Amino acid sequence: MNKTDLMERVAQDCQLTKTASEQVLNSILDAIAHAVVTEKKVSLIGFGTFSVAERVAREGQNPRTGEVIQIPARKVIKFKAGKILADAVNPLI
Repeated sequence: MNKTDLMERVAQDCQLTKTASEQVLNSILDAIAHAVVTEKKVSLIGFGTFSVAERVAREGQNPRTGEVIQIPARKVIKFKAGKILADAVNPLI
């Protein structure tokens, strides 16, 4: 599913025009992105949580040459699936 498919699904489920559903989806995605950029946690109960974590600097190895390289510290975005989403993916049998 891509963004267009998602917009069409929202338009159908909420009885909106595709333009209106695009505005709604873009607003939601912008709000999530802004929160993550400002290092705030975004929790969507049942769906999951977006957060920012620090990755420490470390040594790596160039697989082609075998040369040891320094990988700088950086921030990464993490997503942890909520219970409802996780259970939907892995239902009890």
